[in-house]
Amino acid sequence: MRYFLFGKTDLTVSELGFGGIPLIRLSKDLAVNVLRRAYDQGIIIYDTANMYLDSEEKIGAAFHGMRNRVIIASKSIQRDAAGMTEHIEKSLIRLKTDYIDLYQLHQVAREADWKAIMAPGGAMEALLHAKDKGKIRHIGVTSHSLEMALKLVKTDLFSSIQFPFNFIEIAAKDELHAVARERGLGILAMKPFAGGMIDNADIAFKFLRQYSDVIPIPGFDSVEAVDQVTSFYKRENKTTQSDVHLIERYRTELGKQFCRRCEYCQPCPNGVMITQSMGYRVIANRMSPAVAVKFSRLPMESVLKCDACGACVEKCPYDLPIPDMLKSFNDLYEQHLNAS
Repeated sequence: MRYFLFGKTDLTVSELGFGGIPLIRLSKDLAVNVLRRAYDQGIIIYDTANMYLDSEEKIGAAFHGMRNRVIIASKSIQRDAAGMTEHIEKSLIRLKTDYIDLYQLHQVAREADWKAIMAPGGAMEALLHAKDKGKIRHIGVTSHSLEMALKLVKTDLFSSIQFPFNFIEIAAKDELHAVARERGLGILAMKPFAGGMIDNADIAFKFLRQYSDVIPIPGFDSVEAVDQVTSFYKRENKTTQSDVHLIERYRTELGKQFCRRCEYCQPCPNGVMITQSMGYRVIANRMSPAVAVKFSRLPMESVLKCDACGACVEKCPYDLPIPDMLKSFNDLYEQHLNAS
């Protein structure tokens, strides 16, 4: 495992990180075992979020007493100062720490969100105040919108950018990553398995390891999964022609079959939370149906507002039949809801 400085910060990080979403479907004891196994295998950067149910609490339990040995990143969806302050304080309590290495604005994809964050009384005020008080060390941002991510990186307000990156979703590879490097930002790659659509870990990480300063943050739900992925980092990375053909096959098969969370379809005129709802099947597979129902209640309830007007279809760059897909996902959600 390689270690290096994270962008222009003073944080030393591992070349592989740990994404905290899958922890919510594990018991506390199992989650702690998985987290400690990851640490033993060399992973020292852990990414979670205030909204990931009890993920922060499990990370706090795993690393209590050894806080200075790991880098912890969390994030909040709040856009106002009061809400952000509340979330930072909650994160500190749950993580059993008096500081968080990297606190990120969660999913900034729309101009309206950015204006709210930067307005008087906006979330940025709370982040800067918390940084001045030593409660957070660095401020980062995450996004699924390439256009917005580029804008955010160019503000020079952030120490890091977190954006989807895998061999299916390669939009960040050129301009976004290049600008981030030029401005000294650390780069975190969410969705290394394309939201669960890539089911071959070996090929996924052969691709990702070509980009040595981009830190993938896969979610782990077992010791075996940790051992599998960390084993890739114990050998030389070689990509064969067969690997290239396999990647192209995935791209062909998945090219128009799943939501990339670009959010070009938003906003829905009827208030449907399209992006979150379009990921329900993957969420249910990753979290278990019982947990997914709780986690996805608000977006899935919003699907009932869909009248198949077609506005989202016209805006989707991938020509997805969004209303039909939403209906299918809502049917699945209701099955899970009735069974829970």
